[in-house]
Amino acid sequence: MKYLIKGGKRLKGEVKVEGAKNAALPVIASTILLNEKVVLENIPDVDDVNTMLSLLQTLGAEVKKIGKNKFEIDPSKISSWEAPYEAVRKMRASIYVLGPLLARFGKAKVAFPGGCSFGPRPINYHLEGLTKMGASIEIDRGFIIAKCRKLKGSEIYFDQKSVGATAHLAMAASLAKGKTVILNSSKEPEVADLLNFLKKCGAKIKGEGEDIVEIQGIRELKSPLKYKIIDDRIEAGTFLIAGRITRGEVKVKGKSGKFLENIVEKLKESGAEVEIKRDGIYLKGEKEILPLKIETAPYPGFPTDLQPQFVAMLSIAKGTSVIIEGIYPERFGYTGELMRMGANIKVEKGMCIVEGVSKLKGTHLIAPDIRAGAALVLASLSAEGESIIEGINHIKRGYKNFHEKLKKIGARIEVVE
Repeated sequence: MKYLIKGGKRLKGEVKVEGAKNAALPVIASTILLNEKVVLENIPDVDDVNTMLSLLQTLGAEVKKIGKNKFEIDPSKISSWEAPYEAVRKMRASIYVLGPLLARFGKAKVAFPGGCSFGPRPINYHLEGLTKMGASIEIDRGFIIAKCRKLKGSEIYFDQKSVGATAHLAMAASLAKGKTVILNSSKEPEVADLLNFLKKCGAKIKGEGEDIVEIQGIRELKSPLKYKIIDDRIEAGTFLIAGRITRGEVKVKGKSGKFLENIVEKLKESGAEVEIKRDGIYLKGEKEILPLKIETAPYPGFPTDLQPQFVAMLSIAKGTSVIIEGIYPERFGYTGELMRMGANIKVEKGMCIVEGVSKLKGTHLIAPDIRAGAALVLASLSAEGESIIEGINHIKRGYKNFHEKLKKIGARIEVVE
């Protein structure tokens, strides 16, 4: 299936964001550490989350949908410690089950994960951390095989902050013997949400949202009975940019404003009026788009997952913008698609220079990953004429009802065979 988009219409209205995909994934994986049922609320119905839920079922867990965005997970019946290739090939976050399985069974066999392809994102921090905690690890024919008698607390240092490794090793450390200290840990809200969930389960954790996280391992975690995932700040940011790129007026409902202050400042710098209120974020973007300088960085810096959407917006800004990618230097591969629409972009190692043009023109596009796919949709909404976007399966991995929400605020977008 593809998107057919007729551009050139200002967006106006309000959108409700889903729960945070990048918070839901590790929380779901961490239920492997429990032996009791737990109800998770505000779980987004997106493909990546459904893949993780299916993976838990493959391991033996019972998963029931008991309401809108609400799932009951019973991990007590998990009997398998092997995550096969077919269950993990679609999503990088599948690595999250390795540590919990190891902590629960003393052994785990997990196929190398798949996911978005925008440059290398090695899992060495994950494996080195588990090794420091006493696991023996070997790689055999595409599988990670880990074994240990009992994980032991250790001091773990990351040369660069890693969202995935911080979350993953914190799960494993919660049932390890002794204290684990993670130095240069990730401070992302999604990681803090996982640590908060583990604390609700009885884990002894200090330092969530800080550079050093301490986890004192305990013998057993208890179900908190229910837990609500935070709202998705990346989805919220995407819709704010959709309003700005079309020179429209949108309200993004939800409680992600406190995590998007740097995004709001950049949108204001671009000439928009933006206000964070208790019930959401309000944007008026009828003024011309001004150029920006942006550098992505770990939280609380500018999020890399909103970089492609901003590049799409800045392609029609009045002037020259400079975007430095400080996390994934090879993430600018999608810019070739924007250039096919008439964007004037030059890419160097880890940086792109965007010379704004008066308008983009609709054409046939291919979405290479989740966020770049969203960026191409935004570009098409602002463009003159029609655009066809293939590869929307990528977009559906991270956005629920993306085209329907856009239609609700005035976008002319359809799904076609």
